[in-house]
Amino acid sequence: MATASAKRRRARPLLGTFVEIEASGAERSEIDAAIDAAFSAVAHVHRLMSFHEADSDVSRLNREALARPIAVHAWTFRVLEAAVELHRRSDGVFDIAIAPHLESMGLLPRLDAAQVATEPQSPDAIELTASQRVRFASPGLRIDLGGIAKGFAVDRALEAMRQFSISGAMINAGGDLAVFGDEPETVHIRDPRDPGRLVGSVEIRNEAIATTARKFDPLDSVDTTGSTVIDPATGKPADSIDGVTIRAPSCMIADALTKVVMIRGVASGGLLEYYRAGALLITPERDFRITPNLNHVVRLAA
Repeated sequence: MATASAKRRRARPLLGTFVEIEASGAERSEIDAAIDAAFSAVAHVHRLMSFHEADSDVSRLNREALARPIAVHAWTFRVLEAAVELHRRSDGVFDIAIAPHLESMGLLPRLDAAQVATEPQSPDAIELTASQRVRFASPGLRIDLGGIAKGFAVDRALEAMRQFSISGAMINAGGDLAVFGDEPETVHIRDPRDPGRLVGSVEIRNEAIATTARKFDPLDSVDTTGSTVIDPATGKPADSIDGVTIRAPSCMIADALTKVVMIRGVASGGLLEYYRAGALLITPERDFRITPNLNHVVRLAA
């Protein structure tokens, strides 16, 4: 006897957060297979792009790419291409070469005590070749893909699930979220200064959303702290925006754009338009700024 169509939801710790995956519209065995494939894709991105794993592509590049071109996985190469383009289009605001700043602030482990004082170098010094090899052309260049890889992992998970006969799915990696299916998904937005309070919601369908806000660790304190988004121009946490939610066609782009908008605020309009993205910004004064293309899908709390 065939198993009735069901909805399943599972979660695992990956990418430094909890990844939650939901699927529906098929027999239970098909749904389980789709979710397994999605988790496998996320885990693969983690292995390739983790700053912490010694054998990841990122770690190999940080150790060896100054001395010689290093072959990387096609996924890593795609993310590097996107990151370099975002760096150029954002006038340097999106910067994967900010790792030395993050190390000195204790946000990343120090790779080499002798290099702690090294100033970050520009991603312009990352050379990408047609053979999917990468070389660093500047001493002291170290990269961290933490500002874009999580969104890319969500995209790859959703892509894996589309190979199965399910009617809908959602992947949520700590606020980086993508969905497909006929039914819209309502995503609730927390107050960046009071995470126990909802300030509104955004509706998405067959697209992605990402949120970045003030740091909050419920195991440490009920209060939020400053942003972990670092402005490469100053080496200090961004403070002009308390929280931003981006809706975009891909989660990788949504993830990356949250960092740019946290730093540049409303001056990011041209970049958002180029990537066909919309934004909800929350200022320290609790003002809400919503781009015109999101007005019809944002619902603010009373």
